Formats: sequence, structure tokens, C-alpha cells
Amino acid sequence: MRASLAVLTALTVTAALSAACGSPPVPVAREAALPATPSATAAPLQGRTVVLDPGHNGGNAAHPDEINRQVDIINGTKACNTTGTETDDGYPEHAFTWDVAGRLKPILERMGAKVVLTRPNDKGVGPCVTERAAIGNDARADAVLSIHGDGALAGGHGFHVIMPGLLRGHNDEVVEPSRRLGRAVRDAYRAGTGLPYATYTAKDGLQTRTDLGGLNLSTRPAVFIECGNMRNPGDAAKMSDPAFRQRMAKSLAAGLQDFLA
Repeated sequence: MRASLAVLTALTVTAALSAACGSPPVPVAREAALPATPSATAAPLQGRTVVLDPGHNGGNAAHPDEINRQVDIINGTKACNTTGTETDDGYPEHAFTWDVAGRLKPILERMGAKVVLTRPNDKGVGPCVTERAAIGNDARADAVLSIHGDGALAGGHGFHVIMPGLLRGHNDEVVEPSRRLGRAVRDAYRAGTGLPYATYTAKDGLQTRTDLGGLNLSTRPAVFIECGNMRNPGDAAKMSDPAFRQRMAKSLAAGLQDFLA
């Protein structure tokens, strides 16, 4: 640094003398500009791990014995997995959830997050709800989001977020952060998609349940979102639209960011 200052001083004096003598000015050396400090908002989820759980799977329907196998979910048993629902036009829930997760993953990665999926494609079977929860636990996820589409009566519409209920001695430490995650996802999803809270279940878009293995067995903050009712014509039209699914993904990313950052 001292040498650099000496050079600058000498060149400055030389430039002044040259100007006084009518000679062309000597260019003054300048310090190289330092690289800009990375913005804290450039990667708001840097160092965070998010597990995305696209509900169901494309091969489930062809393997009923495997997916109907009962597994322990702490307070009872549950089928390993299910086939999910579909729209009246035949657009299946497993394809919808896989598409939304596929759109959401790169958005989160651009924010700096490490993203783990509970299944690698939409052609396999399962994994069981117990395995899906274990993936989030093993990844030490900062947030787990299970993506679904509901199959309620056609007259009901809207979305809702499901949070874990308390199972004392099992999930005591994650119930409250899961509720904060649920509220963040709910608020961002409604703001980004314009969809209303479900008219047929939950309250203000939030529901607490203790019968879902993916929530019961999670030791990380975790929620489910029923992105809409696939049996309702209005919801189904939006969920079948790629452009609207992109809006859903962006909205979910905003909710995860609100919770994590």
C-alpha cells in the first residue's frame, strides 16, 4: 500500500509540472476498482436446505399391493402411499405435483438454497410416507414442503395448508416452526395466485392434522399444501395451465423465502 501511494504521489506531481510547462498531461494512475461486495439479497437462501415432496407417483396405480402396505405413523398406521386424485379431464395429481416441484426447485436454487426432492421422477412407485419424512430428516432440512392437489367434492374450491398437530414426545420442537412455515406459505400463495382459502375445509386456509405420516414423522419444520381442488372445474382449469403452475411455484418460493430468510 505504501509503494502504491508513493507512485500515485510521484505521478500527480509529474502531471502538474507537465501542465505548467505546456507539455501534454501525464495520465494519473488509478487504483484498480475493488470487486463489488455481493449483495445480501443476491442469494437470500444461501446455506439453507429445502426438501420438496411432490405427492404420490406415476407408477403407484400399477402397484396396489406395494402402496397399500400399512406403515407406522406413530399414532396408528397408514397406507404406504396412494394414487392421488385427478381432474375430470384426467390430469393426475402426481403429474401436477411433479410439475410444480420441478418449477419450484430452480427458483429456490437461484436463491442459493440446496433443494432435495423425495422422488427422482414421475414414473416410480412410492416412496412410502415414512421414507419421505426420513428424507427430510436425513437432509436436516430447514423446511419441508409437501405439494398436493385435493380431491374434494366439486362444489368446493380454493387451497389450504396443513400443519402438524402435537404428538407429545415426538414432534414437540417442530410444531411451532411448522406453524410459522404454514402461515408464510399460505400468505404468499394467496398473494401470488389470487386463489381463495378453501371453502370446504380448514379455517382461513390453515388446518392442523395428526393423521398424516409425512407430518407426524418429520423432525424438521414441515407442511402440506393442497394447491386447489382438482375436482372443482375452476380450480382444475388453473391447475392444468402451465402458466398458472408457474405462478404457483413462484408463490411457494416466496413463502419459503419469507420463512427462511
